[in-house]
Amino acid sequence: MQLYNKLSAKERAELIDQAGNNRLTLSFYQYAKIGNPQVFRDHLFITWNTLDVLGRIYVANEGINGQLSLPADRFPEFKEHLDSISFLKDIRLNIAIEQDNKSFLKLKVKVREKIVADGLDDDTFDVRNKGVHLGAQKFNEIIEDKKTVLVDMRNHYESEIGHFKNAVTPDVDTFRDSLDIIEEDLKEHKKDKNLVLYCTGGIRCEKASAYFKHKGFKNVYQLEGGIIEYTRQVNDQNIENKYLGQNFVFDDRRAERISDDVISNCHQCGNPFDSHTNCANEACHLLFIQCDECKGTLESCCSTECMEVNRLPFEEQKALRKGKGNSNKIFKKGRSEKLKFKQ
Repeated sequence: MQLYNKLSAKERAELIDQAGNNRLTLSFYQYAKIGNPQVFRDHLFITWNTLDVLGRIYVANEGINGQLSLPADRFPEFKEHLDSISFLKDIRLNIAIEQDNKSFLKLKVKVREKIVADGLDDDTFDVRNKGVHLGAQKFNEIIEDKKTVLVDMRNHYESEIGHFKNAVTPDVDTFRDSLDIIEEDLKEHKKDKNLVLYCTGGIRCEKASAYFKHKGFKNVYQLEGGIIEYTRQVNDQNIENKYLGQNFVFDDRRAERISDDVISNCHQCGNPFDSHTNCANEACHLLFIQCDECKGTLESCCSTECMEVNRLPFEEQKALRKGKGNSNKIFKKGRSEKLKFKQ
């Protein structure tokens, strides 16, 4: 019985090309009490592997967080399986705005302590006491209210390429970093302001809204389904789009275009640009914004030093990496002293 992925990304990409089928990229989450996450994890892997599901799914005692793709013609079977699980029946699925058959190339179902690393002690507050959920139209209305503070719950490299007009965008590396900063910055307005939160698909706001209510904020709201669902409603209902730029996503697409606005710049030359790349030097792998011209000049690397390493034969590169842990730059996305326009 197979319980883990056995194919490389390259092998999987070749199989996708050979199949010639359109794939559907989607995401979902659900907070629910799962007694034995490992057993549940194994059940999901066995079932979804037969459906050719690929993606990154986290399972914990507190619930499930899934980002995945599957053949479009297998979607009815996938949905039937979700509906057979009591706490996933009729769950909202955030269908990607822009589809890519190779958004995911492996099936990874992992048991984690939490489905989002929030650093919170859930026993200290009621995680079910969430903020008011808002659809796109209501969201557009409330963020125009002068008594509203709109806060982006994502990290700096996400909000840099796209965010809502007039949103507060904390300059943080992780979700957990933002919680205390937001509370401190808005501590004088816990009772007289509307605190409106948004994120990619809604999962971070589910926990954050309950946390901020616990901290004394009286009027807490969250964008239902995040930016992904907001965009769907905007397109389907002809609602004004108040989002600027791209929506960062955690798969090989890296982003979805929500509006034509380009609000960021290449980290190497400073010209307007909003697409991320990973440094081609595997020992670095820094995520940063790189325009096409700089990509050509520096061969998809973040610096001349990395470019020189990347030119070495594979075995020499491998030898240089031997015995060394991953550079912290990997986890400091978009931050490096080598990037002239993003420190």
